Amino acid sequence: MIIHMKRKHLKHLAGTLLIFTMAFFVGAGAGKFVQSRKEKAVSASAEGNWGLSFPQEGQTPVGNATPDYLKQFGAYYVQNTDDKVLYLTFDAGYENGNTAPILDALKKHNAPATFFVVGNYISTSPDLVKRMVAEGHTVANHTNHHPDMSKISTKDAFAKELNDLEALYQQTTGQPMKKYYRPPQGKYSESNLKMANEMGYKTFFWSLAYVDWIQDKQPTKEEAFKKLLGRVHPGAIILLHSTSSTNAAILDELLTKYEEMGYTFKSLDDLVSTPVM
Repeated sequence: MIIHMKRKHLKHLAGTLLIFTMAFFVGAGAGKFVQSRKEKAVSASAEGNWGLSFPQEGQTPVGNATPDYLKQFGAYYVQNTDDKVLYLTFDAGYENGNTAPILDALKKHNAPATFFVVGNYISTSPDLVKRMVAEGHTVANHTNHHPDMSKISTKDAFAKELNDLEALYQQTTGQPMKKYYRPPQGKYSESNLKMANEMGYKTFFWSLAYVDWIQDKQPTKEEAFKKLLGRVHPGAIILLHSTSSTNAAILDELLTKYEEMGYTFKSLDDLVSTPVM
């Protein structure tokens, strides 16, 4: 009886080990497959929506296209550096009273920023656009009508969105617009990147952002700081929206905290003039 139970137990144990071993190899194979898919994803164009993953807070996030892939089109999402430098950028689709306090905070900290604007913003808020220029900020191209540019397949239609905004900006300020471009909603295609590059544009995505654009659901100060401080990293291109009341309220304190962490602020001009590592 005892011998029979031992044999039965051993048979059961052997079966369990066999199942475990098969599961291990299947899992390992699946893991390699997933890792392979990830490696392919970050080395390819990943056309569609710009996206990020943060394997470790405080470290450079992984974009859905690599810096090496982007640089062939004169495009960026982060600077490859250990220096504690940050690049502040704002997307400006319309004005709702929050840009002035944002500009006040930037001026207090002597922090240059780039404002990616659309045609509506220039048309309705020319004085704020002029103030941005007068205070040393860059006003850049976020397209005239803010369409999904990844769906625009012809060079003429693509160029018109950028050229029309350039013309409106020059008419308003008397100056040519810097050839810096950010795709609306981060939607892009490889052909878009090529067309922008052929027009002499640098394309800028971002390596740090948070959900700050929903007007009736603005993040709290604590929620904002958790993302913007916890995920900050050397060489970050930070995307904020100038329509956010939270950003207007916290920017002075946020910049102070960045400075206390040892960070300095530079313009995108500094980024594009830095030799690629």
